[in-house]
Amino acid sequence: MALTLALAAALCGCSRDSDPGPGGVTKGEARELDEAADIIEARPAPPLVDATVPADLAAPEGTASAAD
Repeated sequence: MALTLALAAALCGCSRDSDPGPGGVTKGEARELDEAADIIEARPAPPLVDATVPADLAAPEGTASAAD
């Protein structure tokens, strides 16, 4: 019986994933979040779309524009 308890205690001590970590998450969760962030950051950025501004939004009212 004592050997079983000692073995169980040793096995529980090996895994520190449930210990509190930074930011209120466990160390295991923090590691998984870091891995997910690495995967997202490794993806190529999507192509940028040429943005256009409608003429009525280009300049606020009462300001001069190049067309004046």
